[in-house]
Amino acid sequence: TPSLSLSLSLSLSLSLSLSLSLRYVQSLMEILEFLDRRPEDQKVLQDFVETLVTIRNRHNDVVPTMAQGVIEYKEMFGHDPVTSQNIQYFLDRFYMSRISIRMLINQHTLIFDPASQPVPSTIGCIDPNCRVTEVIQDAYECARMLCEQYYLCSPELELKELNESEPIHISYVPSHLYHVLFELFKNAMRATIESHESSSTLPPIGVMVALGGEDLSIKMSDRGGGVPARKIEQLFSYMYSTAPRPEITTNRRTPLAGFGYGLPLSRLYVRYFQGDLQLYPLEGFGTDAVIHLKALSTDSVEKLPVFNQTALRHYTSSHEADDWCAPRKEPLDLARDRVAK
Repeated sequence: TPSLSLSLSLSLSLSLSLSLSLRYVQSLMEILEFLDRRPEDQKVLQDFVETLVTIRNRHNDVVPTMAQGVIEYKEMFGHDPVTSQNIQYFLDRFYMSRISIRMLINQHTLIFDPASQPVPSTIGCIDPNCRVTEVIQDAYECARMLCEQYYLCSPELELKELNESEPIHISYVPSHLYHVLFELFKNAMRATIESHESSSTLPPIGVMVALGGEDLSIKMSDRGGGVPARKIEQLFSYMYSTAPRPEITTNRRTPLAGFGYGLPLSRLYVRYFQGDLQLYPLEGFGTDAVIHLKALSTDSVEKLPVFNQTALRHYTSSHEADDWCAPRKEPLDLARDRVAK
């Protein structure tokens, strides 16, 4: 019955929230155990590194678990503008804190465990000479492999550096840049293939990299049909996805799309060091995604949420009347209503 189904769904959601809360409590208690131990003791340092690795692994699936919870909530209760805004505000702050925590854990474990250092020239997870085009190539190849698993084909890459005198490099965290580019490539590939199903060839995905005095910019252009301009903010919402709901299976196969957290999380990764991610659609043609990064490491300061009483106003409902006229429904819904009448 519907009531039984709702009760089961609520029970699962409560169990999910309790499970995540207990994980964070357990991780905090494990950290607190080191407060009274001697930091100069090598055994203590080694134990601390092992504890941090355990904590990091324990929280690996927090993002897909939270995304699954948002999907279940939306299916049970739908979503209204106020609730969507509150969830967006909370998750942006929650995920930004998570990015920072994992950044600290990775930095500490890589520095104090030389065996796990990926590249000798890096400082922990920071690469003082991060070759941007190499990260772009890596992200493209991995997204291409995943795309071919689903569609048996993939668009080619056209990569161009506008500063051709020497390869572009900045001081950055390669894993953060890779994550953002991988998500953008997945979206661009899926849109390109699905909008050219009847074509024998696929248009390539173009990427341009430009380095200026203050910013390093990466523009990714696809010919995937684009979206209406009014849907841009929806694409960055955790409550919205253009793909069908993915199934989480035991084989842990990476879904190409569907959770709805790819773009929102990517924008947070870029904003973490004072950058930004913007989308410029050309409906009927394609979309340009532009990543802006700080070219100077002195400008790349962490952007972290502050928790105080002021934050509470973002969770209160506002019923004030709008002082601009606006349709109550989206244009397509209005058109369907007229046809039905």
